[in-house]
Amino acid sequence: GRTAAGVRGIGLAEGDAVVAMEVLRGDATLLSITERGYGKRSNIAEYRRQSRGGKGLITIKTDERNGSVVGIKQVMEEDNIMIITSKGKLIRIDVKNISVIGRNTKGVRLINVEEGERVVGVTKVAED
Repeated sequence: GRTAAGVRGIGLAEGDAVVAMEVLRGDATLLSITERGYGKRSNIAEYRRQSRGGKGLITIKTDERNGSVVGIKQVMEEDNIMIITSKGKLIRIDVKNISVIGRNTKGVRLINVEEGERVVGVTKVAED
C-alpha cells in the first residue's frame, strides 16, 4: 500500500555503494569500467541470480591501480561505447575489441587518464 516502507533491495556494507544495475540477457556480456580507465567484459553465465536483500556480486577487482567502479553496461559484440573523463576526454571503442575475461580480474586499460583525471561515465552509442 501507499504507506508501506518497502523491502530491502540490496544489503550494503560500510563504504559500499550501488553503481549500476542491469537485467541480464544470456547472449550478452557485462562491461565493467573503473575510474582509472580499466575495464573488461565478462560472460553473463558467471553471474548468479540475486534475491532481495542480497549482498551483490564482485564484477571487477578494484585497488589503487584501477580505482573504483564507475559503471557497468550490458553489451553485445556489435555495440560501441563512449567513455568520458573528468577533464572532458572522450573516446569511442568497439566492444568487440575489449577482452572477455573472468569476473575475478582487474581488467585491461581502455583509456589513458592523467594525474588528477578520472573516468566519470560510460554509455552505449545509439545505433544508426
